[in-house]
Amino acid sequence: MTHIITIDTGTTNTRVTLWQDGAVLAHQACEVGVRDTAITGNREKLQNGVRETIAKTLAAAGIDAEQVDLVIGSGMISSNVGLFELPHVLAPAGLQQLARGMVSVTIAEVFPKPIWFVPGVRNVVDNIGLHNCEAMDMMRGEEVEVMSVVDQLDITGPAMMVMPGSHSKFVCIDDKNRITGCVTTLAGELMYVITHNTILAQSLDSQFATSINEEMLLAGAQSAQTIGLGRTCFNVRTLDQFTIYERNDRANFLLGAILGADLLTLKNSTAIKMLPGTPVVICGKPIMKEALAILIKNDDYFSGKITVVSDETQAHLAGQGAILVAEARGLIK
Repeated sequence: MTHIITIDTGTTNTRVTLWQDGAVLAHQACEVGVRDTAITGNREKLQNGVRETIAKTLAAAGIDAEQVDLVIGSGMISSNVGLFELPHVLAPAGLQQLARGMVSVTIAEVFPKPIWFVPGVRNVVDNIGLHNCEAMDMMRGEEVEVMSVVDQLDITGPAMMVMPGSHSKFVCIDDKNRITGCVTTLAGELMYVITHNTILAQSLDSQFATSINEEMLLAGAQSAQTIGLGRTCFNVRTLDQFTIYERNDRANFLLGAILGADLLTLKNSTAIKMLPGTPVVICGKPIMKEALAILIKNDDYFSGKITVVSDETQAHLAGQGAILVAEARGLIK
């Protein structure tokens, strides 16, 4: 019987999962992330949060620390504001490259046994300046999620992984299922700020779209690509004051505008190689992945197969991917 702990730390949250022979035994989360280190200038709050979340996870399963065979950390936990800074692996990077880049560190303030950290992946761009900075991008956490999706859905690249969220990621994989590059947008953060902290908050009741309205979604995307994101956003207020469209309709218009701008990134960014016929695999927050699938389907540029990953499949992507990397490293028999 093998017990594995996976730690997935992001900007604002940490998720800890206890696995027993490949199945989830217990799962806990806390609102502590690398943002806390960036704000306070020290790792104490992050260390305490991870330690306490591990303890709660073990307690929920009735397992003690001595019974844990392996601990794996992925995500922003390996950044300069995480628990231990680990350099990015250079693209192209698949399971073997990620496995070779793993490093084991014992952090007594967090857990008595060593934690194996999975590195992030970054694009290869030399002599970065204004002329080529758009080609540079990096990830910490999405790389293990990509490996899990590829494994679970038995994907053979080339393919484009679309991962909407606070920071939306578009990850390109090649015919060897290696990550060849990625590109990031602030789609989710823009959505949050515009919905809560601008003049549009009243028009949206400070709420996101709760269900998809395809007509409004497509109209918002078309508008953003024609007259720009800023003007399209203001039109949400116009729709509120002078039309009969309801709050969820207006929220869909804004969602379409922001994700429509993301499609421009997908088509034109120099950080990735997106060809019209490349298959697209979408995972992430439910409303956003459904919306992106509609927008891509209705965009004449894209002709490849579109796959939307189910909520069930993506429930524990980070942990599953981290375990796959550890297996490739030979840490799991």
